[in-house]
Amino acid sequence: MNINFHKDFKLNEVSFATVDELLVYTANFSEDVQHFLGDWFSEKEFVVVQTSGSTGIPKLIKLQKKQMQNSAIATGNYFNLKEKTTAFLCLPVEYIAGKMMLVRAITLGWHLDIVAPTSSPLKENSTAYDFSAMVPLQVENSLEKLHQIKKLIVGGGVVSNNLQEKLQPISTEVFATYGMTETITHIAIKKLNHFTSLRGELMKQCLPKEFYQTLPGVIIYKDERNCLVIDAQKVSQEIIFTNDVVNLISDTQFEWLGRFDNVINSGGIKLHPEKIEEKLSRIIEQRFFVVGIPDEKLGKKLILVIELDSFKISKFERLLAVELNNLVGLSKFEVPKKIYFIDAFIETETKKIQRKKTLDLIKF
Repeated sequence: MNINFHKDFKLNEVSFATVDELLVYTANFSEDVQHFLGDWFSEKEFVVVQTSGSTGIPKLIKLQKKQMQNSAIATGNYFNLKEKTTAFLCLPVEYIAGKMMLVRAITLGWHLDIVAPTSSPLKENSTAYDFSAMVPLQVENSLEKLHQIKKLIVGGGVVSNNLQEKLQPISTEVFATYGMTETITHIAIKKLNHFTSLRGELMKQCLPKEFYQTLPGVIIYKDERNCLVIDAQKVSQEIIFTNDVVNLISDTQFEWLGRFDNVINSGGIKLHPEKIEEKLSRIIEQRFFVVGIPDEKLGKKLILVIELDSFKISKFERLLAVELNNLVGLSKFEVPKKIYFIDAFIETETKKIQRKKTLDLIKF
């Protein structure tokens, strides 16, 4: 397969005449980038990509280069990002999100800057960019400098209500993405900021319920579990049956409710942890999650696990108890039966919380 790069493509403000020049240049500052580009410009029609492992054991899958190019073109068209777009790559290139930032730049002729992935990628950077992609933790740590980016996509985790509220006055257009390695990153987009809302303290309660909008050429429906099924032939040769429970709003819009394998049956009531977490994020700024643990009476008991060092627990626990009692939106079944605190959650390399491994740290 003969793949070259767009004539307008630049990397860290450097132009290249040949692929060999590009490979020599990248070898000097990033082994991961150089290795991926070596694969990308090889004769093979596919690249091997590792999944993140946030919902299961990490695995290696083959992605067709032509379909990765199709995904890049779809993103460029959706966000109107043409040649000479300035872009910022601050995600690990070992995983699909980082790889696709490179593919978009190569395919569409972007001017791409690459930095080592950190939790505060804009800390030492004052450059303005048209486009970037981050995980929620990076967004949270970059709020004061986020205006340097015109359009930002956020993936790799749920954006909390608290963070979404902070995004409202920022000039950057911010979008949540839905997708996975198998769909070559996102196949649907959801707007996160610049909403017109009521004023003052009501802000948290009045953010509108936006739905994911599929990209052109993506067909969606539900299976018997109410889980999303994706038919996107331009980016996947196979129909993808997900474990994501959704409400279908229309042929092109859906509301994500949570993971099928995370659903908690507590005393015959089915609870979606992700929807409960969305409500709790109005009052909890620390990282947290809810999960079900075995219980003799209920079958599964809902608990809340919060990332907080031991010195702050006593005061925080008292404040949280008051907030939980006053919180509007949680049904009586959705109120956690117990709260546990852990100094530091266990994460994947892409900063996603590994719930099961973190839960193993707790002595019940």
